[in-house]
Amino acid sequence: MKKAKYTLLPRFISLILLLVICYQDISAQGSQSRTLAETFFGHEALFFQLVVKKAFSPTGKLNFFTVATYTADYENDVSKNNIVIPVQLSYDLGKGFGIMGGTDIGSISGFSAIVGPQFNYSSKKFLAITVASFFLNSDNDFKLFGLYEYKPTFNENWGLYTRIQFVLNQSWRLGINNQQYLYLRLGLKNNQFVYGLATNLERSGPLKERNENYGLFVRWEFD
Repeated sequence: MKKAKYTLLPRFISLILLLVICYQDISAQGSQSRTLAETFFGHEALFFQLVVKKAFSPTGKLNFFTVATYTADYENDVSKNNIVIPVQLSYDLGKGFGIMGGTDIGSISGFSAIVGPQFNYSSKKFLAITVASFFLNSDNDFKLFGLYEYKPTFNENWGLYTRIQFVLNQSWRLGINNQQYLYLRLGLKNNQFVYGLATNLERSGPLKERNENYGLFVRWEFD
């Protein structure tokens, strides 16, 4: 079991490299994109998140989306490390609604193909992403993901940055909780650079083990 845990980080790095390659290939074809990298220095653990949202072409309806996260314990307790990488291809139905299919990889729920509806809205001040994932696995898992940002500007270069991000992952067949989390961010945005206060609240497994992480985050918006 421990040996499998130790392989999580190399797999994560390999998958991140794959996502970067996909990002480069798709970005060459379309201008609608969001690529965000964030590091959170918490009092209990280090947290990293990469968000990639790409359109395959400027006028096309096919999109690529992922929110890859990795939590690493400072004391190298691998049982507390956690990785989640959903990889989704979606088709835009109009007015922000779409359908998606792909895979979900996680250290808690494992690997599974997924399908489901999604909703996206983006403006200068607001970002809203909601995805419902139905897992095609034996446990009949269901995951609801939400990411919501409010970013009012003070002037040409500076603005406020706030974010609420959550996941609810349940096994319908077993009737247990796989993972729940609530991530909160409050900070300042200077052009593409964002920094501020961060909180990660998590509850996972059938015993509903709680983890809390507080600290500072930095983020860079590539697009």
